[in-house]
Amino acid sequence: MVSLIQDYTMGKGDKKSGKGKRFKGTYGKSRTKTSKIKNQEELANLKKKAASEKKKAKADAAEAKEVAKEKEVTKEKVKAPAAKKAPAKKAPAKKAAAKK
Repeated sequence: MVSLIQDYTMGKGDKKSGKGKRFKGTYGKSRTKTSKIKNQEELANLKKKAASEKKKAKADAAEAKEVAKEKEVTKEKVKAPAAKKAPAKKAPAKKAAAKK
């Protein structure tokens, strides 16, 4: 007769499966430590990359603002001078002798 213990091959009690290794807190072929290290390294690299992209985006935005300000300043300088007002009309000359 085959015992039930020998047929039990999967689950928390199985030393060879990943689930069993997680339950016992051990490592082996089905649960390696290097995978965790690689994932942590990749995560750190992704965080660094995201931070550098964020810095670059900020720098680009600041540069765009500066360019916009420069354009405004040049527009103000280039604006056509205001139209000159027409000279004031001279008052009509007084008649020397008024008719009586």
